[in-house]
Amino acid sequence: MKIIKNEKLISRNGKIGQYTSLGALVVLGGGMYISFSKPDLFAYSVVCLLVGFIMTQVGMYMGNRWGRSPRPDEKFDAGLKGLHSDFSMYHYSTPVSHLLVGPSGAWVLLPYHQKGKVEFKKNRWKMSGGGFMQAYMRIFGQESIGRPDVDAETEVQTLRKFFAKNLEESFAPEIKPILVFTSDEVELVPNDSPIPAMKLKQLKEFMRQGVKNRALNSDQIAKITGLFAQE
Repeated sequence: MKIIKNEKLISRNGKIGQYTSLGALVVLGGGMYISFSKPDLFAYSVVCLLVGFIMTQVGMYMGNRWGRSPRPDEKFDAGLKGLHSDFSMYHYSTPVSHLLVGPSGAWVLLPYHQKGKVEFKKNRWKMSGGGFMQAYMRIFGQESIGRPDVDAETEVQTLRKFFAKNLEESFAPEIKPILVFTSDEVELVPNDSPIPAMKLKQLKEFMRQGVKNRALNSDQIAKITGLFAQE
């Protein structure tokens, strides 16, 4: 498997996440200091705590993706190690964050880092279980699950528009999203999710099985990868 990634972008955003997290600690500390030492300025302490909380969430978001190792790109590389050389894995070097192109097709990979029970239920992805401490960690210790269906549709549409602009109309490869849960501590219950969802350790075998149906031939793969070679 060939791996192409934007190292400069990864380094830059990693630093932004680090500085944001450090700044959040300073702002939160300032808010706590004001609340205890200057009660008459209580409104300022509330503002500091609110801003600090927002900065903490931003720092966590940036850190999960760009700062803490193993990052999502590193996890994908490790999980897909040994995949056939016909596959190319692109990280932050195409219109979408993570794109895998190979005989099984063009796949937009969306990483999720959540722990605990994650279930597709009543047309929505939800996190549940674990009692008070797990609920506390969902608020302060990790990102919410958000809307994977919306995330996937946005990524697919972005890549579809890029292909429509840069490839001849007769060649429009199907773009398929897949939700990949990277934590070993996740209990995944996909039920009837319309978007394939699996743990990282299942991803390589899923792609190998897809090769049997040969969604893209060598010429088609070359056309797609050639677009990004020109970037």
